[in-house]
Amino acid sequence: ASSRLQHEYVPSAHLSAACTCLAWAPVGARQPPSKDGPQRKKRKSEVGEVDKQLDILAIGTAVGSILLYSTVKGELQSKLDGGHDSRINCVRWHQDSCCLYSCSDDKHIVEWNTQTCKVKCKWKGDNSSVTCLCISPDGKMLLSAGRTIKLWDLETKEVYRHFTGHATSVSSLMFTTVKPMNESKPFDGITGLYFLSGAIHDRLLSVWYIRSDRKEKNAVMSFTVTDEPTFVDLTVSEVKEEPVKLAVVCRDGQLHIFEHILNGYCKKPLTSNCTIQIATPGNDGDSTPKPVPILAAAFCTDKQSLLLVYGNTLQPIIEKVSLNTSESHICLVRDIQKVLSLKTDAALTKVKTPVVNSDTKVLVPGIPGHSTALKTPASGKEKKKSKRKPGETEESIEERLGALDIDVSKVKTPGGLPQTDSFAVLLVQGLESNDAEILNKVLNTRKENIVKNTVARMPIHAVIPLLHELTKRLQGNPYSASLMVRWLKSVFTLHASYLSTLPDLIPQLGMLYQLMESRVKTLQKLCRLHGRLFILVTQVAASQTVQDVPEVNQTAKLVYEDDSSEEEGSDDEMIADKDSDENWDEDEEKEEQSDEQDMTVEKEINGDSDLEPENESEEE
Repeated sequence: ASSRLQHEYVPSAHLSAACTCLAWAPVGARQPPSKDGPQRKKRKSEVGEVDKQLDILAIGTAVGSILLYSTVKGELQSKLDGGHDSRINCVRWHQDSCCLYSCSDDKHIVEWNTQTCKVKCKWKGDNSSVTCLCISPDGKMLLSAGRTIKLWDLETKEVYRHFTGHATSVSSLMFTTVKPMNESKPFDGITGLYFLSGAIHDRLLSVWYIRSDRKEKNAVMSFTVTDEPTFVDLTVSEVKEEPVKLAVVCRDGQLHIFEHILNGYCKKPLTSNCTIQIATPGNDGDSTPKPVPILAAAFCTDKQSLLLVYGNTLQPIIEKVSLNTSESHICLVRDIQKVLSLKTDAALTKVKTPVVNSDTKVLVPGIPGHSTALKTPASGKEKKKSKRKPGETEESIEERLGALDIDVSKVKTPGGLPQTDSFAVLLVQGLESNDAEILNKVLNTRKENIVKNTVARMPIHAVIPLLHELTKRLQGNPYSASLMVRWLKSVFTLHASYLSTLPDLIPQLGMLYQLMESRVKTLQKLCRLHGRLFILVTQVAASQTVQDVPEVNQTAKLVYEDDSSEEEGSDDEMIADKDSDENWDEDEEKEEQSDEQDMTVEKEINGDSDLEPENESEEE
């Protein structure tokens, strides 16, 4: 009521095992539940109006353990271990109090006995992490969700129904009805009930209907909000005509209120009946009103008024607001500054400027060899300046450096080039900061003595990182590999004794060894290939030189014809000769070709038939 902090508990391992989720145990946690008592699950939101009996709080942690904390005693009651080995996403108490259900990123759901602190049952809930749980009103069924939603029978631990769920991991699950709408059929405790689900990065809350058959897996209706839902609360409808009231707090700090009678399928997403926002009045200093985020909201027992939690998470303000749903948009003006009493101290610097005499010489840190023109401060004014007023801005580092008045152009490094000792320092710096520019500068040196000296002067702890860096660079192009081999050689020769003392040397150098092996293996094949390519290239070059020689003219300058050959020639040849005689002047080339043909024909005839000596001599 006073929105003051009532109780605070920090687990001993809150840094290593951060709290991820929590749930209040039902009121009758110690005694067995009465038969005629309310069968409705207690929600986190009812913390404000419960009596002192509400005591045990189950807290899930990021490492997989669950803490049971007693708020009345103010101490840790017990710790549940050994069920999960990953972050716990949701814890839910069963109505019969002794049982606690938890789900985790390790894909499992665990049923705990809180009296003995032992695991009662553990089973795989999904193929990915299970993010949300909800127990049915009669306590016989359990809803679990990762992305898809499953309804489990708690006796047999088997899936009773599947639902398609959301594209992202589900963050909230809750039943919206206690009894089915059509009361004609006998009620088995689950069929005919509606439940609601919301997921991260999803602006739609879906409502699902549990049917008697397994056919329908999709949502029957959906509610649309402005941003991802962070906190959901609802009034459960117990009578047929009673609408379900739903309060959804979004990440953008708005609260949406829906009022709807759940009566079957609805195609379009339903928009909110009322949107509530909170803002500052913005009248004093600041003229613009600023939005105040709503952190959570819960319905009171009368179902007509809401408890709103808004403001800062460190010091939230809780306020009871009665609903007026006739307006579609309500903006509540609240001045938080008056409620929040966070003191902000004016920043004061502890720097004091020393009083300096005119004849003293002051050495200032900087580049060696430079001289700074020191300005002696006028004591009174400077002292006033050192204590900065809250409104003033501090001098930037650039201005301060400018005040030092260092002329970089005058400062020269002796000898021009960096020396080997500076190379060693640069190399270590480059390896520690993983700066490619520095490493390239150092490792691309070709001089053997610089490489040796640098490796000799580098500290022992940098040897293994250097080896890893060289291994990485050896896999690059051959040019860099040839440079890296020099470094490798000097590392192995100079630091062999240190390397031999390392127990895990073989796995450390495994990559390098395999690299060398693979390169050496291919050497023989590459040599063969090189040889073959060399032969091919030389042959190609030789053939080109042959082609370059000028061609000899093959046509005969003079043709001598025999009488005997003319007689033996065929009639066709005779006709051809007559023709060629007539066209002598016109076509010289044709005649030469035909004469050549005559010659070849004569040779064939004479070579085969004329075996007489005279003819042979004539032929010769």
